[in-house]
Amino acid sequence: MAKIRDSWGTRFGIIMAVAGSAIGLGNFLRFPAKAASNGGGAFMIPYFVSFFLLGIPLMWIEWTLGRYGGGFEHGTAPGIFHSVWKKNRFIKYFGVIGIFGPLVIFIYYIYIESWTLAYSFFALFGKYTQLTDQVAMKNFLLSFQGQGNNQYFNGLGTAYAFFLITFILNIAVIYHGIKGGVEKLCKWAMPLLFIFALVLLVRVFTLGSPDAAHPGWNIFNGLGFLWNPDFSALKSAKVWLEAAGQIFFTLSVGIGVILVYASYLSKGDDVALSGLSASATNELSEVILGGSIIIPAAFAFFGPVDIKAIAQSGVFNLGFVTMPLVLNKLPLAALFGFCWFGLLFLAGITSSVSLAQPAVAFLEDEFDINRKKSVSIFGIVSFILCQPVIFFLSRGVLDEMDFWGGTFFLVIFATIEVVLFAWVFGMERAWDEIHRGADMRIPKIYKFIIKYITPFFLFFILGAWLWQEWLPIIFMQNIPPDNRPFILMTRIGLLALFLILGLLVKIAWSRKKKQLKRMR
Repeated sequence: MAKIRDSWGTRFGIIMAVAGSAIGLGNFLRFPAKAASNGGGAFMIPYFVSFFLLGIPLMWIEWTLGRYGGGFEHGTAPGIFHSVWKKNRFIKYFGVIGIFGPLVIFIYYIYIESWTLAYSFFALFGKYTQLTDQVAMKNFLLSFQGQGNNQYFNGLGTAYAFFLITFILNIAVIYHGIKGGVEKLCKWAMPLLFIFALVLLVRVFTLGSPDAAHPGWNIFNGLGFLWNPDFSALKSAKVWLEAAGQIFFTLSVGIGVILVYASYLSKGDDVALSGLSASATNELSEVILGGSIIIPAAFAFFGPVDIKAIAQSGVFNLGFVTMPLVLNKLPLAALFGFCWFGLLFLAGITSSVSLAQPAVAFLEDEFDINRKKSVSIFGIVSFILCQPVIFFLSRGVLDEMDFWGGTFFLVIFATIEVVLFAWVFGMERAWDEIHRGADMRIPKIYKFIIKYITPFFLFFILGAWLWQEWLPIIFMQNIPPDNRPFILMTRIGLLALFLILGLLVKIAWSRKKKQLKRMR
């Protein structure tokens, strides 16, 4: 008897879920920082080039491959890759990246997400309202994380308590499945997220010039700082790489999550319009909302000199240091602070629950373990794996995991996907598969883009990275000597995790072969 896989309840539900996976902390923190520190408006040129040549094609590829693999009762990359290229017995092992990457991102992302929940409460109860400068607010954040002199918190206890709450909330959503958990969460969380964002956007645009002594410090000049182009920046390969990386990060392509979500579609469900709708929803939140809140507001209060340092200070400083200081200066600071961190928390949890799906679906589909047991196994393993990030945050463990799980392997996986889709599955067959049950016709130019331009772009990114960054990263040249043992152990742990997942794939396929022999 064939098992019954979970499914989506509505098209709106899956669009909100995929958009929720894509709309995360990167939209409201990473994007404005990257844009402002990489040439402002000039950054948007490679950004939109990357969106049309990488983001949209990969979104369609992942929706189509996921739906196709779901027809063979495979919801994760190893099974989906095997369904596409059955004659190649090694291709399923390349799919391990589609489980490894999301799992690695999950085990550090959920800790950052817990900070947003904590700061939501801090905002409501005025925990940081007495802080008036960047140094004090930075010390508050470090103290919360268990670093620094801990003058505001008694050790790591508060941060760990909020981590536990956040972790339990995530597992509870995942436990209730696709329709009853993920879809239900995203159908109310995403509209609420947009309400919070619009409240903040309206408040920011009505700031005027907060400092009477500096009338030029206003929102419109802040928008100019972010959007006016410095065309000399286009000569830098780094700007192009940063823009392409942001598209990967923001759309959640190259991770393996969309493959899982799309595998719960039926054969006749549309992927063309749905994929485009999810992409457009994400871009709306990032470009219009994410680009119009934090940098313009910071410019209005800190001016054109300090804003450059603020934009380059990192996403954590932007979100947890600069923005609270800005909001503290407003009437109803507690309300707006809660909206800001509530917005980030909703963006975080709709992304983190998606990151858990590949590992859970792998256990369900390839080992025939029911949802509840799969989630229990995932919960125990991921909880243990989260601990190094929490206790060795100051040693660079989080940044190291982010590089391998959320940057390097993301590009590798995307490259494998597009080659498999356009060249192994075949572009003509792939084009027909995209349009099966489609509610729109994709412009024919994308046939050429998907087959030639997208893979070329990806190979160029990989080549540029190998040329510019490979040796310094491998030999840890930019890592403080005291942190190198921790980074080395992190790399060994990540390698061990990857090999274990590869072994599980081998065991799953050996098990299925034995089952087929018995049936014969």
